[in-house]
Amino acid sequence: MPSALAVFAHPDDIEFVAAGTLLLLKEKGWDLHYMNLCTGNCGSLVLGEQELSRVRLAEARAAARLLGAKFHAPICGDLEVNYSTPLLRKVTAVVRESRARIVLTHSPADYMEDHTFASRLAVTAAFSRCIPNFRSAPPRPAISEDVTVYHAMPHGLCDPLRKKVRAGLYVNTAAVQETKRAALALHKSQNHWLSASQGGGVHDILDESAREVGKLSGCFALAEGWRRHSHTGFSALDGDPLREALGELCVVDEAYERSLELD
Repeated sequence: MPSALAVFAHPDDIEFVAAGTLLLLKEKGWDLHYMNLCTGNCGSLVLGEQELSRVRLAEARAAARLLGAKFHAPICGDLEVNYSTPLLRKVTAVVRESRARIVLTHSPADYMEDHTFASRLAVTAAFSRCIPNFRSAPPRPAISEDVTVYHAMPHGLCDPLRKKVRAGLYVNTAAVQETKRAALALHKSQNHWLSASQGGGVHDILDESAREVGKLSGCFALAEGWRRHSHTGFSALDGDPLREALGELCVVDEAYERSLELD
């Protein structure tokens, strides 16, 4: 049975931009793996660091269970994600353990550095999965299967310099939106934090983002968007396993694909 691994920075990041795609893959028979790199220890104006870490760990575990995914524990605190060998060894272990055919992660450039570095770690971990001389932590044997990395839409659908971003592939998540909402609702500690830091409740942000990505798709009411990483060093062929797995549930942005050829 093929597997998909989501590698994101913070508890609830997966629910915002990737849970719909994961749920649809689950329906198609894929095994799911769920990893937040950070403990979420900075996401509160009320709770202390240690208490908040415990709360957010329990929330993330519950969300992973609801999504039907295997949970992989965080490896650092908020604002401590960096492109370093110790963290890379830990993410590589998870990629190898999951034997992921698809790795979902953040946009290569997003509004905050935890997201950007999480993306870089996920990409290099996928690359290093097959290199026996690169030691993972804990040790896991290298795997030879092809892998394809997909990048989610950035926060606000734009890069850090405010340039709008389109996806290459849009996934119709309307049928699983309520389950996404239920998974996000399990991150109860974030209701106050997101209202204070981003000016909206968690479900308002979730629904608005899904509608905006749906508009970009040109045909779906609610959607998640993905950009496919280069296959070089990751798979023998330039395949698109996410599109192949979901079929009629997704649509390619032809204008985006043409822009790649022009560039």
